[in-house]
Amino acid sequence: NIYKWNEACWNPVERKKEVFSGCNPFAQTGRSKLQNKRASLNQQIIKQMRMRAGAENLLRATSNNKVKEMVLLELSYVNSNLQLLTGELDGLNSSVDVYQNSQETANIPLIALGLKETKEVDFSAPFKDFISEHYSEDGSRYEDEIADLMDLRQACRTPSRTEAGVELLSKYSSHLPLVESRFFSPNRPTGIFFTWYDSFTGVPVCQQNLSLEKASVLFNMAALYSQIGTRSNRQSAAGLEEAISSFQKAAGILNHLKETYTHIPSYDMSPAMLSMLIRLMLAQAQECLFEKTALPGVRNHFSSLMKMAQEAAKVSEIYDQVHQSMIQMPIKDHVPFFWSTMSQVKTNHYRSMAHYFVASALLDHELNPRDDEDQQEKTLSQVYDKAPPAHIRRAILGHEEALRIYSLCHNLNKLDALQDILRASHQRSLNKYSESENEEEPDGFVLPSPAKTEHRAEMEFPAAAKVKVTDFFHKLGPVSVFSAKQRWTAPRTVRCRPEDRDVGFTLKGESPVQVVSLDPLCPAAADGLKEGDYIVAVGDTDCKWMSVGDVMRLLKDVDEEGIDIQVVSLMDSNPPMPTKSATFSGNLPKTYSMICLAHNDQDKSSKSRKVAKKSSFLSWGLKNKLKSASTLSLPTADHSGALPWNKPRPTFPSSSPYNDGALY
Repeated sequence: NIYKWNEACWNPVERKKEVFSGCNPFAQTGRSKLQNKRASLNQQIIKQMRMRAGAENLLRATSNNKVKEMVLLELSYVNSNLQLLTGELDGLNSSVDVYQNSQETANIPLIALGLKETKEVDFSAPFKDFISEHYSEDGSRYEDEIADLMDLRQACRTPSRTEAGVELLSKYSSHLPLVESRFFSPNRPTGIFFTWYDSFTGVPVCQQNLSLEKASVLFNMAALYSQIGTRSNRQSAAGLEEAISSFQKAAGILNHLKETYTHIPSYDMSPAMLSMLIRLMLAQAQECLFEKTALPGVRNHFSSLMKMAQEAAKVSEIYDQVHQSMIQMPIKDHVPFFWSTMSQVKTNHYRSMAHYFVASALLDHELNPRDDEDQQEKTLSQVYDKAPPAHIRRAILGHEEALRIYSLCHNLNKLDALQDILRASHQRSLNKYSESENEEEPDGFVLPSPAKTEHRAEMEFPAAAKVKVTDFFHKLGPVSVFSAKQRWTAPRTVRCRPEDRDVGFTLKGESPVQVVSLDPLCPAAADGLKEGDYIVAVGDTDCKWMSVGDVMRLLKDVDEEGIDIQVVSLMDSNPPMPTKSATFSGNLPKTYSMICLAHNDQDKSSKSRKVAKKSSFLSWGLKNKLKSASTLSLPTADHSGALPWNKPRPTFPSSSPYNDGALY
């Protein structure tokens, strides 16, 4: 409940929680149940890791042999529990059935990424305190805005498996840079900890800055696209197009994540792991391209069969690259065995299909007088010239190897559809072999070059990943000026009294407007107004977002009694020492000093800048005499550069000298 002011008294009014499209936290789908199990396992894993850390600390601290024996026994028990929990998590990551299309049984299952889990975060108290201390405003006025932000983050924990779910995550992702500019100062910790769990190991990672939050949301967007791709109906052209596009978008987001956030201390977002995941998404997109080519049926024609062999060889080649990535350390220790086995099965399966299509083309077709001899020679020129065993025998051996690898993985054995497809392909090759036992198959051919395939999967960064949003904390003023990196004085009230319709200063800038050309003898100057001050309110009207013309209209009709205006001044400050980002991953602290490196680059670049020429000390006396003898006019938006009393315009920074680019 949020207490809102009623004219008579304080009444508890229950705030209506915003309902976001693309989110259904109460949906009891197989995918949501799987995600709930993942969250429960993550909690159990972190509990066991804390017990292990405590036992290891006790083991190092004690010298009592009996205590050491008990601790070692406890450690063995905890480690065995951790192995069991990790095995269960591996099994969840191997549960591909819940992500597949429910009506589809004729296609090989595809792999989807699971969503990263996170803990709830309470922005309320830290943000209200920061607003009160930094912006000198009543933090309670922003309770609704803070609650809306928290509702949006909570909704992102259960996105729907649709484009609306992706847009929901994208909306929150677009708000994060604004929130960072408003509340995350480089020299003051907020006290807010963001905790995300590794999607493969369940190990929690905790950080105070927003880098982990931003990266994890991007990862979940890619995971959601992979789930959309696996859910698509691959028995139709439209469904295959959706699957291809989804996997390509997932690869594009993962590549953006890899290039943008290079030091996230989470195994599932390490550069090596992201490179493997990108290959996996592109391999599945290429597989769907192959299925799209084969969907209308394969013509029993020489060029068509060679084309299909080419496409199958390309799929096999990419899956072989994926498998080689998965068996490298340290990826091998964190990727489910199901994934590496599946990629190995597909490598052999599609290579065997390529051999089958080449064998069919070479055994079933002869050059007739009506055939295009040049075209067939061109097609044959795309085939390697290394003499191998007979293609049909290679196809049979490859299918048998795929079935053997399939039998080695317990989780793969649960996929009956995959077993049926592998057996049917094997039987088809056996039938072809029995038909061609008396025929001689020409030597000198292996497989068509995969490099010359007509269709190639490419990474695609989705437009939905970048959406325009309205700043929740719009009332604080333009974020380019009123940000956490700038230090301000508290608002001061200045009485503005016009003399002969002249308030004694002019205005410049956009929003908010800035005081320039201040007459030091005017009443406003005597009341504390300074050049360079920003006007934030005129009377009861908030002016943070007003232009010069709007503020001029408010001051134009002021009577002789004057009006109160509120102003703030930018405080000069030394560049703050860059703070280190403390990260806790599995109770082990990690520290990164990339901000320090950027800070050093800033220092180096500042030395090469030209120093502005300072005015002579003797010139100030003449300026002050001219200023005291001048007559000021009404405030105007002076774009020509001409000022009253021909005084040079003083320059004031519109933002802190230590802007957004100074530390990052």
